[in-house]
Order: sequence, then structure tokens, then C-alpha cells
Amino acid sequence: MRILGINIPDEKRLEIGLTILYGIGRPRAQEILKKAGVEFGAQSKTLTPEQEAKIRGIVEKYKIEGDLKREVANNIKRLKDIKSYRGSRHTKRLPARGQRTKTNARTLKGAKKTMGSGRKKEEKK
Repeated sequence: MRILGINIPDEKRLEIGLTILYGIGRPRAQEILKKAGVEFGAQSKTLTPEQEAKIRGIVEKYKIEGDLKREVANNIKRLKDIKSYRGSRHTKRLPARGQRTKTNARTLKGAKKTMGSGRKKEEKK
């Protein structure tokens, strides 16, 4: 089963398989399946073409994948352009929501870079 050019896994339950699409999590996947009248535990290989079409139609009403990524990127760009505090944090690749940065913050800052003392070791004779 393909939705917006992305293959939904055949072996996984649909409730989980739909979460492959960016912008669809477990709650939204369950909501889509309820509207389509499909069981959560069904697999995409067992669906009839009518059920697939119903699911595809419901999913296409939501803003997902490229459109959603573009919207998020535009929101961040707007924050940077108006030079807000949050925008400056995004620019500096630091956490934007008040987390501590003395320790932690490794997700954004990347791997630790240990600094030396600045002096070179002298050779012993």
C-alpha cells in the first residue's frame, strides 16, 4: 500500500505502519482507522482496494510529509528573521525551550568536545 509515494509496511499492524508518514503518530493513525472503519490490528496486505482508497482519502486531508516539513521550516525561518530569542537559539544550534546547557543538550550540540589546558607538554630530558 502506497500513500503519498511512501510504502506502508505489509507485515506491521496498520496502527503502527501509518506512523511511518511524517506528521502521523499513534493517536492520529487510530483516528484515521476509526474513520475508515478498519481494525487497528489489520495489516496492509489484507486490505481490500476500497479500504485502501478510504484510508488514502482520509490521510490526504491532513497536512503531512513535505507540506508539514515546509511549514515547520518556515516557522523557524520566521523566528530567525524577526530576531526573536527562540530564533537566535535555533541559529546557534542550542535548545530553544529553556533547558540547561552547561551539561546535557547533547542532541543539538552534538558529541562532547573536551578542551585541553591550552599548554603543550614539555619534553623531559
